[in-house]
Order: sequence, then structure tokens, then C-alpha cells
Amino acid sequence: MTALIEDEMSVFAVLCAVAAAVFLAARQEWSRPVMRYVPPVVWLYFIPMMLTSVGVTPSQSPLYSWLAKYLLPFSLFLLTVSINLRALASIGRPAALMLLAGTLGVSLGVIAAFIATEAILPANSWQGLSMLTASWIGGSANMLAMQQNLEADPSLFGPVIVTDTIISYGWLGAVIFAGSYQLAFDRWLGGRQETLAAVDRTLAADDGARKPVRFEDVMLLIAAAFAIAIVARSIADALPPLGDPVIISASTWTVVMVVTLGLGLSMTRLSKARDFGASDFGYVGLYLLFPAVGAQADLRAITQAPQFLIPGLMMIVVHLGVLTLAARLMRLPSFFIAVGSIANIGGAASAPIAAAAYRPALAPVGALMGVAGYILGIYAPVLVSAVLSLLAK
Repeated sequence: MTALIEDEMSVFAVLCAVAAAVFLAARQEWSRPVMRYVPPVVWLYFIPMMLTSVGVTPSQSPLYSWLAKYLLPFSLFLLTVSINLRALASIGRPAALMLLAGTLGVSLGVIAAFIATEAILPANSWQGLSMLTASWIGGSANMLAMQQNLEADPSLFGPVIVTDTIISYGWLGAVIFAGSYQLAFDRWLGGRQETLAAVDRTLAADDGARKPVRFEDVMLLIAAAFAIAIVARSIADALPPLGDPVIISASTWTVVMVVTLGLGLSMTRLSKARDFGASDFGYVGLYLLFPAVGAQADLRAITQAPQFLIPGLMMIVVHLGVLTLAARLMRLPSFFIAVGSIANIGGAASAPIAAAAYRPALAPVGALMGVAGYILGIYAPVLVSAVLSLLAK
């Protein structure tokens, strides 16, 4: 269906208006009871989703590609260059373990879902689920690679794309919404808050050292961050893609370069950019990505591919179960479940958004986990597809 608003700048204006309205409403006295249980980041995601679902904004637009191409690396650079890397070192191990648990959960989930639902799925459905697994661990580029490697039936591609879109965006929305209740979840998990609390205190102390922001500082930060984003993308476009067919694309290379550069500079005198509000501008970009991601989730698409929705939902249930079990065993807070999940299912573009919904200062951790998820996506889906082919009747 054609959306009421199609022009890219008009769509961008709508998304900016949604973001502005949400944050203005959050400051009002009358909204506090609502925002207490449904915070602004949830509204930033769900309002655009509903606008798309009722036909106001499009689910696909060149604007969304531009934002992912340039605004995401712009935000990630400003967030990483101003981060206190030493403060984050203590959460590296649990973050890595939860990323692996998320990958294991997707892999076990697709195998269990295939065994349970093969009888109601179309012929060669194991190929479709292999493609879905590749997307949920390695991203859409991996899904295309899997489709070509398996020489899968072309008729499976459409239903898999729709299932991937509906469930992945729906799951991201659910994870963001669950962030409103993370303290209750943490009590149930027995999650130890000491590590994250220590990081929060260190980052809060960094915030207290900020200096008054001058106009020229603002312009310099914005110009430098966009220049780095553009240069990184240009270099990424010139780099050979990893895999044949493509597994690691230019978008992934861009994120890797920007995050690596930002982390490297964060250990130099340029880390003083945090004193001039670099992270604030990074969050502005990130919070404009929230509505852009939400706008791509069109609930009307659910009628186009119902046959893969059941196994897709079963995969999510097993995936969540494995992550929850791992978190309880290691006594980790729900932040690690959220980011470990979206780093797999959403990738580098969505993982910082999930991290920011729980701990805004830790958005760069989500980016790093998302990039690592791409690496896991090279190997895990291949093993899963081999198992599914053996189980296929």
C-alpha cells in the first residue's frame, strides 16, 4: 500500500516531530504516571510503527537507508570517542558470554521449531529456516548468502523476508518495552548490579566534569563526526566484501571502522570531547534512529507469510529461554539479556538501540556486541543448516 507521506524529507520531519513530542510530553506533570511504566524510548519506537501500520508513513524509504548509512556511524563515533573504556572493561566477559548464549539460543530454537512444525511447513522448509537463522545471527547479508549457498527455492524467499521483518522488529519492540521493568526482572534473575552500578558512577563522574558548550565546539563535533562517517563508508565501499556470496558487507565494515577508531581515540587526549557534550549529540542521532527503525515495522505484512510465523515465534521462545538461564546462572542483570539477544537478531544497527533503552551510557557496548554477532553469523548458520538438512524428511 502507498503511504500517505512518501517524500523523504517529509517522513524525516514526521519522525523528528514524533521524537520532539515524546520528549516534550515526558517533561510534563500529567505524563509522569504513564512515562513511569512506558518510558520515552518505547513511544519513540511504537508510535512510528503504528503510523506505518495505518498507512501514514512508508515501511521502506531511502531515508531509512541514509540514516543507517550515515547517522548510525555518526552517533557511534561520538558515543565511543567520549566513552571511558576502562570503566567498561569489567563488563566485557559477561557481554561476550551472553552474546554466545544468544547465538546458541537461536540455533537450538530453529532446530526445535523445525522438528515440531515440519509437518505444517511447505516443501524444503528447512532451507527457509536456515535462511532465517542466518539473518537472525548474521544479518540480512548472511540471509542472502545462505539462500545462494543452498540454492534455495525462490518461492521461500518472500515468506522468510516477511517473517524476519515482523518477528525481528516486533521482538526489538518487546525488548525495548521490557526495559521499563528491568528492575523487577533483575530481582527475579538475582542479577548483581555492582558492575553496572560502578560503570554508571564512573560515567556520571565524567558527566560532572563537562564544560560549558560553545557554538564552535558543537559545529566542530558535528562536522568531524559526519566527516568520519562519510570517509569510513567510502573506505568500506572500496573494501572487498567478506565471503562469496557476501557475508560481511560495506555497512558492517563501516561500523567496525567507526567503533574501532572511536575506541582508539577514547584512549587519547581526544577523549576530552566528552567534556563538550559529544555523547549528547551521539544520543540525538541514536534517538532519531529509534523512530526510523520503528517505522519500518508494518504490522499489515503479517497476512503475507503466516506459515513461518509459528516456527519463528518458537525460535524466539527458545532463544529467550537460553539467555534467561544463562543470566540466572551468572546472576547478570536483564541488560545483558536484552543486548545479547538483539546483538544476534538485530545486529550492529539495533543493538545500540536496545542497550540505550536499558542503560543509555552503554550504547557503545551494544554496537560492539552487534559487530561480534556478525562474526558469529559467518559460522553458526552453516552448522544449523547442515543439521536441518539431516533432519528433513
